[in-house]
Parts: sequence; structure tokens; C-alpha cells
Amino acid sequence: QVQLVESGGGLVQAGGSLRLSCAASRTIFLFNAMGWFRQAPGKEREFVAAISWSVGSTSYADSVKGRFTISRDNAKNTVYLQMDSLKPEDTAVYYCAGQISTSRGYDSWGQGTQVTVSS
Repeated sequence: QVQLVESGGGLVQAGGSLRLSCAASRTIFLFNAMGWFRQAPGKEREFVAAISWSVGSTSYADSVKGRFTISRDNAKNTVYLQMDSLKPEDTAVYYCAGQISTSRGYDSWGQGTQVTVSS
């Protein structure tokens, strides 16, 4: 099993930036894709961004497109989420997840990191 540990969350003013990191305990190539999800208080968890090795592409939720960037560092077994032009509605707990196969979906999850954007 691969452990995923997020870091980089915090409190930031609207318009600011944060970079989240997701460090895997083993090679990230055990997954065929990794993603970021978030959950705000009282809301369901939602997809934010994903990066796929097999397809070699990235995807984003419409709400973050153009503001967030997902990337990876293979040597560090780490996936990042660069968040720019943050808005108060981006406030949530952000989770990193790994997907071994499309049929299984995302089944490896980190513990989450809190992001709070003040207005």
C-alpha cells in the first residue's frame, strides 16, 4: 500500500497563492493517475485536478481552470498543486489521491490539508 501525505496548506488572503505537495511513500508510477480533491464544510468532496501518466494529460474542474496547476516530480515521488488567484470559495480541506487502475478508481488517499482563503 502507498501512503500519501499532503502538506502546504494554510491561511492566505484572496488573490494569493499556495502550493500543495503530496508525497508518496513509494514510486508514484504504481498509480496510473493522481488527483487532488477538496471538501468544504457541509459540502460533498469534489474533484479539483488530475494528472495521468498513461494518457500524459492533466484535467481540471471548471472552477479552478486557469488558476490551479497540477504537476509531478518523479524523482521525489511527489505531486503538486499550485494554486494562484485564490478565492474565498476555494476554502476547503484538500486531499491527494492515487488511482492504480481506472476500474478501481481513486483508492489511495491522504489525510488532507486545510486551505483557508480570507476575503
